[in-house]
Amino acid sequence: MIQRRIKRAQAFLVGAAALAVVLTGCSAPGTATTTAGSDGGPIRFALVNAQSGQVSSLGAWSTKGVTLALDEANANGGIDGRQIEYTVYDDQGDPTVGTNLAHKVAGDGSIFMFGSSTSGVTLAMAPIMESSKIPFMSDGQSPKLGELGNPFLFLNSPSSVTFSKTLVNYVEPMGLKKVAMITNNGAYGAGEHDAFAAQIKGTSMTVVDDQIVTPEQKDYTSALTLIKQKNPDAIFLGMEEVQAGLVVKQARQLGIQAQIIGGGTLGTPVYVASAGAAAAEGTICSVPYLGNDINDKSRAFGDAYKAKFGEDAEAHGAKAYDGAEIVIQALRANPDLRGADLAEAIRAIHYSGLNGDFNFDKNGVGVHKAQMGIIKDGKLTTAP
Repeated sequence: MIQRRIKRAQAFLVGAAALAVVLTGCSAPGTATTTAGSDGGPIRFALVNAQSGQVSSLGAWSTKGVTLALDEANANGGIDGRQIEYTVYDDQGDPTVGTNLAHKVAGDGSIFMFGSSTSGVTLAMAPIMESSKIPFMSDGQSPKLGELGNPFLFLNSPSSVTFSKTLVNYVEPMGLKKVAMITNNGAYGAGEHDAFAAQIKGTSMTVVDDQIVTPEQKDYTSALTLIKQKNPDAIFLGMEEVQAGLVVKQARQLGIQAQIIGGGTLGTPVYVASAGAAAAEGTICSVPYLGNDINDKSRAFGDAYKAKFGEDAEAHGAKAYDGAEIVIQALRANPDLRGADLAEAIRAIHYSGLNGDFNFDKNGVGVHKAQMGIIKDGKLTTAP
């Protein structure tokens, strides 16, 4: 019988609160004395994601996907009979906070880290994880992550390059000739901007305006007014969910009726809620995961996720679940793997997951295909 100990601790690291969730085997709460990761003892992981702040929805989805996989593993006997312990840290979507937490993870006995859900925080943590020789799995999509050449970094979804290529191949035949771009200058937004701008070259589509905003910006009237003057057929958005929704909401209020296109952030319920269902209707996006009723595997995942958390799963939870399953599979083959050996074992795994077939390249990118979705009646569905 699995017993859960939940210990709440306020660990202030540049304002970050750490929530420690410890899973043990049949021992009573407070009796675990073995060193995490030692032979016969529990195996320790760290989860570093935004649990607060503007991108907290991403962190919450990712954390739920990972913990679902880890809790299922523990309920099925753990890894070679050893239970998994994990600690959840709040990076607030802030690279400075993430840097401090990476240093903490390097000393807390964790053999693997899941995080972060944002590219910017992941880029800040990456050097620390490499120097500490701790493998880690990020939800980030910025091409800059792969360009690091960090042998300990793995990505649980395609990069912005793959998403943009899939998107352009889909929308060009629609006759969308004039495209306006509005992206933020954060790590994710910059990656989306550069990838889409590169993919559109040599096509029948032309960028007629290119507006850059900040991740913290809330009013887009000036940028959208300039875009409206160019009368684009489509507007490409490269930014996180809440911000993308605000841009679309304000665009519709200004009378801009251009087709909205973009990457995976536009396929989430947070984007739809932020924009409003009417404004988001018809949004076309390239995504890693189309929903919980695609096949038997997605239905089983969706049912388990909803039973545990009382809500429907979406793409971020699905790709986080895939990433955790891959790490568990590597450790089941050899629970004593650590550092570079664990990283190489993960890289060698070929896994058919919720987000497609994983085959990690030398840069840690695991999935190399994306799918096309459209917002219809307020929900993401397969694009025709």
